[in-house]
Amino acid sequence: MRTPANHLLLLSAALCFGCSASEAIPPEHLDLCAYTLAFGDEFDTLSVAPKFIENGERWTAHTPWNGDFGDAMFSDPRPSWPFRVKDGILSITAFKDETGKWRSGLLAAADPKGRGWGVQYGYFEARMKLPPGPGTWPAFWLMSLQPASKLPKVEIDVIEYYGHMTDRYFATTHVWYADDDERVSTHDGSTIRVPEGSLTSDFHRYGVRVDAGNITYFLDGVEVWRQVTPEEIDTPLYPLVNLALGSGYPIDETPDPSVLEVDYVRVYKPSNDPEACRKKASEAPQ
Repeated sequence: MRTPANHLLLLSAALCFGCSASEAIPPEHLDLCAYTLAFGDEFDTLSVAPKFIENGERWTAHTPWNGDFGDAMFSDPRPSWPFRVKDGILSITAFKDETGKWRSGLLAAADPKGRGWGVQYGYFEARMKLPPGPGTWPAFWLMSLQPASKLPKVEIDVIEYYGHMTDRYFATTHVWYADDDERVSTHDGSTIRVPEGSLTSDFHRYGVRVDAGNITYFLDGVEVWRQVTPEEIDTPLYPLVNLALGSGYPIDETPDPSVLEVDYVRVYKPSNDPEACRKKASEAPQ
């Protein structure tokens, strides 16, 4: 695996979460020894079902609530498209088919019946290289692992990237209630600034830690934003990764094809013995 670009260390400048400049605190650097791997996909092979997890598949190819989105149709897996695995890298390709319609792909680690994999509290990470060009809309995100019809649902967008804005991405948490619920859906997000073009020129690690107190977002292991955990997180959360197009932005200049590359998706749970991990790391040859 390649080392993340050094210029992203600029993100280690002091952050402040609702405090004055004099009270600014340095960003946290992720300590993975506090966690142990619970689930993951290194994409040596691809295990995806069109809709239902019935034979031990790791992924489905559509959102469990039948709510596909964007200006490219999320497609069932076919030989070599929209998903392709080679040398441990998953490629999700957006392209125009023989009729001129855009197609692309989404992977969700759950199905409409609430079957899937995830954890309630833990750390979630994907290592990805984003596609360049206007109109691209890749994302790595989490949703409540429960039957599709059940509400409320919590959505955590670890990264949403819009291809015409090459110096930033967006992290957001949504709490979705039913339209007839007296409670109102909420949306809380932040713009994460990065060196221009850096996310399409190399792979980077996009992560989020969820615990009972806070949701903490990381880029290449460095904290970039933090928010209070909503009380509605009372089920496991499962990961999704996709390459959508549009989101209200023009796609007439979107490159055909456009490719999102994913090295891995990993889900960690709290470790029972973090000190043993730290001791092993300290004794390893430098």
